[in-house]
Amino acid sequence: MATKRDYYEVLGVSKSATKDELKKAYRKLAIQYHPDKNPGDKEAEEKFKEAAEAYEVLSDDDKRRKYDQFGHAGLGGAGGGGFSGFGDINDIFEHFGDIFGGAFGGGFGGGFGSRGRSGRQSVRKGSNLRVKVQLNLQEIVQGVEKKIKLKKKITCTTCNGSGAASPSAVQTCSTCNGSGYVVQVVNSILGRMQQQSPCPTCGGEGKTITQKCTSCYGEGIVDGEETVSIKIPAGVGEGMQMNVAGKGNAPRRGGVSGDLIVVIGEESHPELQRDGNDLIYELPISFPHAVLGATVEVPTVEGTVKIKIDEGTQPGKVLRLRGKGIPDVNGYGRGDLLVQVQVFVPKQVSKEERKILEKMQESESFTPKIGKNGFFDRMKDFF
Repeated sequence: MATKRDYYEVLGVSKSATKDELKKAYRKLAIQYHPDKNPGDKEAEEKFKEAAEAYEVLSDDDKRRKYDQFGHAGLGGAGGGGFSGFGDINDIFEHFGDIFGGAFGGGFGGGFGSRGRSGRQSVRKGSNLRVKVQLNLQEIVQGVEKKIKLKKKITCTTCNGSGAASPSAVQTCSTCNGSGYVVQVVNSILGRMQQQSPCPTCGGEGKTITQKCTSCYGEGIVDGEETVSIKIPAGVGEGMQMNVAGKGNAPRRGGVSGDLIVVIGEESHPELQRDGNDLIYELPISFPHAVLGATVEVPTVEGTVKIKIDEGTQPGKVLRLRGKGIPDVNGYGRGDLLVQVQVFVPKQVSKEERKILEKMQESESFTPKIGKNGFFDRMKDFF
């Protein structure tokens, strides 16, 4: 599989580019590689789609933030397609038509209607659904399969999605003679061009309904529910998205269903904090344990483990338990558990305890030392 190019490189802009600079760069590339200027040129078509994909991500603040932080993995590492990618040039025309202000004579955002450049009718697609799934830390570490009950538009079973009361209630459109589109000549910055657009009578379907289905009233879809099972890989994080193809809303009067966009949410853990693929645990120990050493238990996602506290352990020392963190979503190993030692200092002590502490205070062993191998030299190790 070919490696995706950096989106900033695709558009030829810097990482600090403003939205106006992004728009200007994309418009320039779209004009250069527009299919009408490069008929039959597959390389130009791919560059046209590549530029559209780059602009689709970088023009969106949230997607751009994730891309800047995680690269392409942050846009689709959770599996199943990710944020962007255009399979059909018509998708680009429909998606970005508003930013060109008719510069292509309607070619963007509907100029090719429901039919592709070959004149063949394109497949109608239903709208996407979006759902947020909350995961606890154990589910994030191990991966999980979630079942989600969705309220969505489904195909009408009475008419099988046709919208007609019966097969005989469908007739060929008299305006376009069943082709689904009409052709007109328009002036554009590229010169006089033929533009094909959806038939205004049948909406590009090539057929009209004389008697509508009584269940869906001619729409071909009704309100319904579906339970969808989603496999979420280990290592996902807050805000990541997954695309589940074909699990969105059904389209009006035939076609393919839209996609289900699953947004990942993280539930906080009572003891462990996440830092990328690492986990952090603050371990409180007593002053005697810090001085004399001890064996203590610390929590991990899989359960508690015992670790050794060495004699003379200083406050703030970090103990690293390798491989006890979170798996990388792209399969590049697993993070660590970082145990930060915190020495507990009581606010109140008894009279006997005070006497002991006062006696200890007089001892040379409890006097802070500055210099070689002293307290401040040891503290340097932490910075």
